Amino acid sequence: MKELNIIVTLEEEMLGTSSSDPNVHREYIASKAPDAPSTEEEVEALGVEGVIIKGMTVFPKENGIPFVWDYMIKGFFKDSCNALARVKDTRSSKIKAYKKVIDGLIFPQPRKIMLNIPKGKEMGNCQRPLRANTAQGERIALANSETVPEGTTMKCTIKILEDSHEKLVKEWLDYGMLKGLGQWRNSGKGRFSWKEVK
Repeated sequence: MKELNIIVTLEEEMLGTSSSDPNVHREYIASKAPDAPSTEEEVEALGVEGVIIKGMTVFPKENGIPFVWDYMIKGFFKDSCNALARVKDTRSSKIKAYKKVIDGLIFPQPRKIMLNIPKGKEMGNCQRPLRANTAQGERIALANSETVPEGTTMKCTIKILEDSHEKLVKEWLDYGMLKGLGQWRNSGKGRFSWKEVK
């Protein structure tokens, strides 16, 4: 088993992904978490502020400090592997049943990965239009998300049960400079760099 200790640094602001409405979170989002041990734990992490700002996506918080859940990193790995599988000669193009490999053999830790906002910077929000083509024509809605600024860091350990997958995980992490974490990542939000720490 390999342990990859990393520090991720956001190169662009990252948007929160948790619903600020605890009922929506309880009934839908937390139920979709593949390995969430406790829906109540996640709902509780939204805090009182999250209940007040309905319709906004937020970061869960512990003692006022924002964090991301470990399964968000797993989701990033799955998204990265799926995209890179289309690129000839990448390690991701050679892996079979990648979702099962990530779910069963690769474990980001700790459960709550704290976000360290740089001194002098603070959380903000990002509003943007969402467009959708429906049977009734084009629809536009306004989306609003809590943000953490560029320069925010997070430390985590990736436990890799099959040693040969270490280079695969590093390939996915490198992809983070192109496509980041959190909401609206297709616009470049949440892009990050990373480094290994001993």
